[in-house]
Amino acid sequence: MFNFDKNNIMSHLIAPSLLSANFGNLQHDINMVNKSEADWFHLDVMDGVFVPNISFGIPVISAIKKLAKKPLDVHLMIVQPERYITDFKKAGADTLTVHYEAVTHLNRTIHAIKQEGMKAGVVLNPHTSIILLENIITEVDLVLLMSVNPGFGGQKFIENTYTKIEQLKELIIKKGSSALIEVDGGVNLDNASKLIQAGVDVLVAGNAIFKSANPSETIHSFKSL
Repeated sequence: MFNFDKNNIMSHLIAPSLLSANFGNLQHDINMVNKSEADWFHLDVMDGVFVPNISFGIPVISAIKKLAKKPLDVHLMIVQPERYITDFKKAGADTLTVHYEAVTHLNRTIHAIKQEGMKAGVVLNPHTSIILLENIITEVDLVLLMSVNPGFGGQKFIENTYTKIEQLKELIIKKGSSALIEVDGGVNLDNASKLIQAGVDVLVAGNAIFKSANPSETIHSFKSL
């Protein structure tokens, strides 16, 4: 299992989002990430119900796992994600994050993910308050803050995210949690430094990497911040 200890992370982590990759030649982009300085692969699973879009599911993740040489950070944007925990483990997920807004029994779901040997994370939509995590923050390995409304790539970054990062960092310190802070949506080289300064441990970037002229060099630029 990859190292998830905040104390042992020397710098921020970069997780390229394959939702922005070239699905006509996905193997090429996976190999690029493998050879780059990126830390994780970020995979968005959408069901067309929880969010107004459909992406890829378990068979595609299984195929990616066979090629990937870095951990799979799987973000479930689906209703009733607890039904598929074992399936995503079998597909190769290393980290599984579920939306606070999509889960009725969050504590039970987080522990079910951990029982499968995965790291467990919770995701908050832009409008969802940090305070709702007060009773779960010591149980999760990761909190993913959406800095756009989930469902589509290429959206504009929501500026209030900085405030939420600071609030989340305060909560983590207050409760003695070891949870990493991850941000996804509109992340680019213009705002990445400010995000890191605010307390972000993991940057998810899609279009900023895969639509750039040299994705590998762009990843290097993110890591060099």
